[in-house]
Amino acid sequence: MEAPHSPAAETAAATASLSVESPEQMQELGRRLAKLLRPGDLVMLTGELGAGKTTLTRGLGEGLGVRGAVTSPTFVIARVHPSLTGGPALVHVDAYRLGGGLDEMEDLDLDVSLPESVIVVEWGDGKVEDLSEGRLHVVIHRVVGDTDDDRREVALHGFGARWSAVDLSAVGA
Repeated sequence: MEAPHSPAAETAAATASLSVESPEQMQELGRRLAKLLRPGDLVMLTGELGAGKTTLTRGLGEGLGVRGAVTSPTFVIARVHPSLTGGPALVHVDAYRLGGGLDEMEDLDLDVSLPESVIVVEWGDGKVEDLSEGRLHVVIHRVVGDTDDDRREVALHGFGARWSAVDLSAVGA
């Protein structure tokens, strides 16, 4: 019998760490990351409430050239932003209120959207890893004890063959 998938046991194919000093820089990071994304990419965002996940996604939407204001989809669970430029749509999911893991995520039919879209999932840890063979996991930490509440440390982890040839450190340049 095959062992169940264990995301914690995986090793990232690409990694990078950077500091973000303001919400504007977080949004700019999203715009820079968008240049690396292509249809079929899964992006997982991890961070406490107010860490900047939606701000980063807003930048991703700008970088991808999608329609509509990117706001937190907490109460609608998922929101689709079609491309205005012929690129992939952005599917923005907030899995915070979903507790059932992949079963509940399957009800959203994300696997149908994935091949032609970029799917960004906030609070997706332990829920969406099996949607794709590869993913970009963005972990955002507030800098504790800092006098500037806007400062964040961001870790980028690319998993799978898709990300093995991507230089994530170039995003911070």
